[in-house]
Amino acid sequence: MKLPLIFSILFASLVIISACKNNGNDSVADQEDMAREDHKWSQDIDFEEKVSVYEDENRDIWQKPDRVIDILAPLEDKVVVDLGAGTGYFAFRLVQKAQKVIAVDIDQDFVNFMEKKRLLLPLEQQDKFEVRLAEAQDPHIHNEEADAVLIVNTYAYLQNRIKYFANLKKGLKPGAELVIIEFKMKNIPNGPPEEEKVSISTVQSELNAAGFQDIDVDDRTLDYQYIVTAHTASAIQ
Repeated sequence: MKLPLIFSILFASLVIISACKNNGNDSVADQEDMAREDHKWSQDIDFEEKVSVYEDENRDIWQKPDRVIDILAPLEDKVVVDLGAGTGYFAFRLVQKAQKVIAVDIDQDFVNFMEKKRLLLPLEQQDKFEVRLAEAQDPHIHNEEADAVLIVNTYAYLQNRIKYFANLKKGLKPGAELVIIEFKMKNIPNGPPEEEKVSISTVQSELNAAGFQDIDVDDRTLDYQYIVTAHTASAIQ
């Protein structure tokens, strides 16, 4: 399977990190069942194949992880959440610089994978790397726990996004930074199909509605993706 196609399939499966579609009457269990039904085709992909795609060395070329991590700098005194961490592609890079990294995913296989990989880190890094299993409507970030949240290739698949990010905001400290990276709405050789992308203006308006401030867009640093940064309100206005 070609790399761009399998990335499209894998990204679509990340939707269940977020709140599922809700008609006002469905229970959380019902919503999770709907999410599994909507994306059951993604289960046909072998887990080892998923890992090979997430960790493919060619990803470094277009994802430019070092450039992305620089956005969050300085990291020495920050607790950083990698939300929708997958294999920990970013999380294991972040832990080399951050005070603490919390890698969050809703897929138990990915959680197990990251936990095993965590045990291979130097002891001082193991102690500051935490893996958490999320639920459909709860990323399990504690109140004012994080200085920064990184969400890569996931935003487009979240449902009820304004409500989701308003709730997520509670887990961020005053003045904390949110970094969202998504594929550009262009004809590019990587990423999901056009109908599964989300526009920059949509991200901006939704984050604003969720109560984030200082929303900024960078569509130049990465070839295939744009970067949206936003912040929670500072303690002192």
